[in-house]
Amino acid sequence: MSDSCLVCFVCTGNICRSPMAEVVFRARVRAAGLADRVRVDSAGIGDWHVGDEADPRTIATLAAAGYEQRHSARQFTADWFAERDLVIALDRGHQRGLRAMAPTAREAAKVRLLRSYDPAAREDLDVPDPYYGGTRGFDTCLELVEAAMPGLLTEVGTLLNGRTAPIGSGAPVGPGDEPPIPDAGTDPPTPG
Repeated sequence: MSDSCLVCFVCTGNICRSPMAEVVFRARVRAAGLADRVRVDSAGIGDWHVGDEADPRTIATLAAAGYEQRHSARQFTADWFAERDLVIALDRGHQRGLRAMAPTAREAAKVRLLRSYDPAAREDLDVPDPYYGGTRGFDTCLELVEAAMPGLLTEVGTLLNGRTAPIGSGAPVGPGDEPPIPDAGTDPPTPG
């Protein structure tokens, strides 16, 4: 059993998808009474927006849905793996980049795709980048993020309660090794 868990969401520049996922998951963690045991943060693969607030459209979308957010973009670096229990990539490009950056196979095994926790996702496991589109893309992003949160929260609860092997237990790392969706009542999605 683990006393605490740190979950990091990662997208491209840490101004659209990953801060949205961070805010939504933090709200779910609070609602589940786990705020004292689960910490949540986010970062980007690149450094383009380090220090910037979230994209105004991200802020507006979250506010319209009733979420509070304060954000300053950061860049994920390889040394972050040591402190984080789960590193949640928003698309397969981020997943590949993070796994390549991981110093060990154990650290690479911490990288998961967010939509792998959404039983409705099936083969479509990327959260599309809304940056170059209009507000509808941000609404869609929020819908996809919210749909994955129950499965992710279940996974974190499982880790905290020690009912599964620890992350990075030596299992092979590669495409298609996403975690099962615990207690979802359906088979986990099969990555395409």
